[in-house]
Amino acid sequence: MIELIHVTKRFGQITALDDLSLVVNPGEVFVLLGPNGAGKTTAFKLIVGLLKPNSGIIRLCGYDVQKQPLQARAQVAYVPDMPFLYEKLTPWEFIRFTGKLYGLSDEELMENARPLIERFRLTPHLHSYIETLSHGMRQRVAITAALSHRPRVFVIDEPMVGLDPYHMRVAKDLFRECAKIHGMTVLVSTHQLDIAEEIADRVGIIHMGKLIAIGTPEQLRQQVGKSGPLEQVFLALTTDNSSTQANKKISQSSCFKIFFAISSPIARDAVAAGEGAFNTCKIPGRSKK
Repeated sequence: MIELIHVTKRFGQITALDDLSLVVNPGEVFVLLGPNGAGKTTAFKLIVGLLKPNSGIIRLCGYDVQKQPLQARAQVAYVPDMPFLYEKLTPWEFIRFTGKLYGLSDEELMENARPLIERFRLTPHLHSYIETLSHGMRQRVAITAALSHRPRVFVIDEPMVGLDPYHMRVAKDLFRECAKIHGMTVLVSTHQLDIAEEIADRVGIIHMGKLIAIGTPEQLRQQVGKSGPLEQVFLALTTDNSSTQANKKISQSSCFKIFFAISSPIARDAVAAGEGAFNTCKIPGRSKK
């Protein structure tokens, strides 16, 4: 479960998230939509502990992300919109490295990762250097590594970037299976509204740092009086002259790049040094805020 309770995040004078309350339940695929700069990626980084909120509480499976960071991060896997992979490793080395951070034995890792490797057709590429792989192949490696420890919470930002139609289908089916068969909490952000409509149990729309709508796609249509595709609902809610009305009309219910848990001694040393558990989530060259 993911819980955000009155979470606010500011960067200087800019409020990126404004009093966000949200719960995403186990066994649910929740898709967060919003225009560029709405606060989606900021919300994701707060959830996995890469940023600290100015106020509010964030919990993962009952663990406070700020007060119990090791326990909270042990529950989650995170794939950012631009996952950074170690290019001098092979996909199998990277997957194994990830599993070892979570304390998996080789037997457990093989059992968990093999089905994902086969579904994403990675076998022919397992022993090639990551630097030789296409963007789509790297995305497949990132998703495989993230899910190899069977997290209770899976957070992924723009999951379909670089994927061909076949592997988009694989990813969509996989996300639904993670939630419905394994009881995982799955949180997705995407600009592809047709994908959101296909995989989401519920959709949240964030605009200018505020959650302005939440519900099933059909409930959102009813809220705005639209009967067409989700795109029409999204545009109706996120135009400048409608966002204020939407905030008044729709009550916010207190429901709501791979981040690897800090559960090994090596990773704890990294935390003590202020670098987080695993630099895979950081984009090289981007300064800290």
